[in-house]
Amino acid sequence: MSSGNKGRYRTRMTDAPSDLRAAQVLRAQCFGLDKPLDRDAFDDRCTHFLIHERKSGALVCTFRMLDVTGADISASYAAQFYELSALEKFDGKMVELGRFCIAPEAKDPEILRVAWAAMTTYVDQHDVKLLFGCSSFAGTEMNTYLDAFAVLKAQHLAPTRWLPRVKAPDVFRFAARLRRKPNMKKALAHMPPLLRTYLMMGGWVSDHAVVDRQMNTLHVFTGVEIGAIPATRKRLLRALC
Repeated sequence: MSSGNKGRYRTRMTDAPSDLRAAQVLRAQCFGLDKPLDRDAFDDRCTHFLIHERKSGALVCTFRMLDVTGADISASYAAQFYELSALEKFDGKMVELGRFCIAPEAKDPEILRVAWAAMTTYVDQHDVKLLFGCSSFAGTEMNTYLDAFAVLKAQHLAPTRWLPRVKAPDVFRFAARLRRKPNMKKALAHMPPLLRTYLMMGGWVSDHAVVDRQMNTLHVFTGVEIGAIPATRKRLLRALC
């Protein structure tokens, strides 16, 4: 277990069973699941991060990270939904970010910044070259997010050499289907905060969204190549650490 303090919040990297259970409870609440815990087989393979409010001790954010190489990309969580054979050729260590959630009552934007500080430290310490995961939109009603998807199509599609292919049975092929000029105000209003941060770092997404009815989300595969992050953005991220 390791920990760090940043302002009002304390971040812990942990594998303690009691901490994992607390994370699973928060995840179930955030994802609106009809069960007390959100858990899966990937939990045992991941490093878990918990962010607490220092004064109250309340758990306000959690996420997990899974170390991956190109040779075992098919064993990642995202590979259940996306055909990722293109990334088998990626030269360098990868980390999959998953199950990111912030407690619904925790509205402080500082929490997201603290989370990215913890991710940045992990990436630097482990010489990670690609950070990836599934970025989720709440619910499965895609019409709500058409402007956001139009922006992803216009500006943020994955390079052809890394582009994830369709694997899930239920997908929205927004890059092929959308023919609209996006309303940027609506697009940004409906873009998940985690995804916005990925994109500000030069991140890219799949050309389709998976309709995940079990988790009641739409999600896109998202990647950011660490070497491609603008230098100014890297300085800002490391200043948070």
